[in-house]
Amino acid sequence: MAGTRNDWGSVFDNAARDAGFVLDDSQRTAAAALRRLGDELSGRRRLFGSPPRGVYVWGPVGRGKSWLVDTFYEAVPGQHTRRIHFHEFFREFHSRYAAHRHEPRAGERAVRDLLDEARLVCFDEFHVHDPGDATILAKVVSALFARRITLVATSNYPPSGLLPNPLFHHLIEPVAAMLEDALDVVEVAGPRDYRRAGPAPATGFSLGRYLWPVDSDRLAAAGLRVPAPSERRRVAFGTRTVTALAVRGTEIWFDFTDLCDRPFSTIDYLQLTDRYSHWTLSGLPVLTTADRDAVQRFANLVDVLCDRRIPLNLIAHAPLGECLSGDRLPPDIHRTASRLALLSGAADTAAAADQ
Repeated sequence: MAGTRNDWGSVFDNAARDAGFVLDDSQRTAAAALRRLGDELSGRRRLFGSPPRGVYVWGPVGRGKSWLVDTFYEAVPGQHTRRIHFHEFFREFHSRYAAHRHEPRAGERAVRDLLDEARLVCFDEFHVHDPGDATILAKVVSALFARRITLVATSNYPPSGLLPNPLFHHLIEPVAAMLEDALDVVEVAGPRDYRRAGPAPATGFSLGRYLWPVDSDRLAAAGLRVPAPSERRRVAFGTRTVTALAVRGTEIWFDFTDLCDRPFSTIDYLQLTDRYSHWTLSGLPVLTTADRDAVQRFANLVDVLCDRRIPLNLIAHAPLGECLSGDRLPPDIHRTASRLALLSGAADTAAAADQ
């Protein structure tokens, strides 16, 4: 859709109507901030003058943050724009930064390589949990603003809530200050989780299934064939390897322990999704019994598969609600639960558990 100065007043209401819902109050507040930015960007000259103030949209899972920013992005005119998931950007930034690490202003050079002439960048799922990533994020944000790029971001955390681990939170405080100074920070926290509100057309990630209880008939009905011991193999990616229970063309089957209980990063998962477009993960435990780092890796894996629209068959030891409940789980598990609820059969596990 091509945006103009005249259509920003109704673009969000019209898009909501077409999607079958009405904006709630918190969505309207965020839409107003994005509308203000859209009005400025629609002048085109502002893209090459003083950069307009960006917008940081944060709040609980499923409240429409990504939908708001996607609607905004589709309506923005011009060629100098870029929308990218934060996981994807981080992976590419690691690579480009390494190539420039011995040069002055290596961070700015890496951002230049990645974003070229972009004057507006929209990041989805802006977050950081690793102290090393916090250092890199400071370079990224500084380089973005040094290049006078307007930033729009979605997150489950306010800037001050990034890197919530109290042992390392001080590392993110300068980044949070930069974000709060340069962006309008808007919370979207309406009462409705739209991912759980009702059935949606199954596409991409939601073409997968949540399977519990598991038996041969249920697996066969899902079109799954249990891997034979002879199918177990080591899969190489980059300089690393991981054990897969089976590889069948572009389909791959992992066990939770092999994939999440080992020191793999989000970048590793992204590399694997470059090669395999249908995933099965078996052996999902009740996560309170798993190592906390393994739980965070599982959350990162679900993020990657969902954002890349890759179907996931998830074979579990318990109903979804039981697997993902507990006080010791990381805060990202709420986003994970919301995304897994998209899988066919996820809602049925609660009813099966009560029988």
